[in-house]
Amino acid sequence: MNNFSFQNPTRLIFGDGMIASLSKEIPAGKKIMVTFGGGSVKKNGVYDQVIKALEGRIVTEFWGIEANPTIETLRKAIALGKEKQIDFLLAVGGGSVLDGTKLISSGLLYDGDAWDLVKKGYYPESVPMGTVLTLPATGSEMNSGAVISRIETHEKYPFYSNYPVFSILDPKVTFTLPDFQIACGIADTFVHVMEQYMTSPGQSRLMDRWAESILASLIEIAPKIKENKTNYDLMADFMLCATMALNGFISMGVNNDWATHMIGHELTALHGLTHGATLVIVLPGTLRVLAAKKQGKLLQYGERIWGITSGTTEERVALAIQKTEDFFRSLGLHTRLSEENIGDTTIDEITRRFTERNVAYGEDRDVTAQVAREILISCK
Repeated sequence: MNNFSFQNPTRLIFGDGMIASLSKEIPAGKKIMVTFGGGSVKKNGVYDQVIKALEGRIVTEFWGIEANPTIETLRKAIALGKEKQIDFLLAVGGGSVLDGTKLISSGLLYDGDAWDLVKKGYYPESVPMGTVLTLPATGSEMNSGAVISRIETHEKYPFYSNYPVFSILDPKVTFTLPDFQIACGIADTFVHVMEQYMTSPGQSRLMDRWAESILASLIEIAPKIKENKTNYDLMADFMLCATMALNGFISMGVNNDWATHMIGHELTALHGLTHGATLVIVLPGTLRVLAAKKQGKLLQYGERIWGITSGTTEERVALAIQKTEDFFRSLGLHTRLSEENIGDTTIDEITRRFTERNVAYGEDRDVTAQVAREILISCK
């Protein structure tokens, strides 16, 4: 196991009716900006619960943070926040709203253009923020990361600031989510775990078992959620799986990959695909191209998650990858670039971008531009 230093300061507030606790979690006297996406929170009752909990407080609302939050929108929020002298942020929505609000929290304390912060990748100064999560997927409610896009240049990069002070998770708010968003959320959660787990075996028994427990839980509950997405216990498990998948708990002392995510970000930047939808296309291709390198972990994964115990090594590895792709398809998601009408032009452009940036991803930093190209070709 590798050396590590770990701290997660986010207070998790979980359960039915817990949005009402907002009044106790935000210090008195704060000038609050509440950030939202579209209008879904007005349809599912979350907006009314939040406003009621903040009754009597100084509140400014900012609407319109889109899926894959853009710097163009976030600049407007930062300008409004500076004008109103905001000193506390509350993000109400899914991962995109939470991600965007993290950049706002840093941008409020930065004199230049917030895109500078995105290009730097990290900024330690921030206004404190809390969250009310409405869509489980990204884990942004309990980590310090965000991913920000720029429309004019078709770019998308990760950015890190500070953790939310608190996050409120009420499974009941997920009952009205569209099936596609639920499917993408399950897929996003699954791939988050795989990015931290699918490296090499023998690093940590505990981290492996912890990661595998999340994967097994998602596989078990996914078909049941498809049948009944208003089952509180199922959605509670889904919500907590998404949080635990990316709050740092399963990556302590072990290597991480993240090549799939970096390639997937480019597909979103170029085509606007939902993040989870890109990951289910890229991950099977990543596993196919890197199968020899990841053989030991693929065998372990195949046996423990899919019950694959017979056949040659090559057959077991291939079946584990196929089972993964089949799971994504069972969610109703596309797993091939051709299904999204994405072809060689995009593959060429992503190869060009990675070459120009001289990047290399993966746990051993060996997923170069040319390896990424092989992965994308495998996804056609």
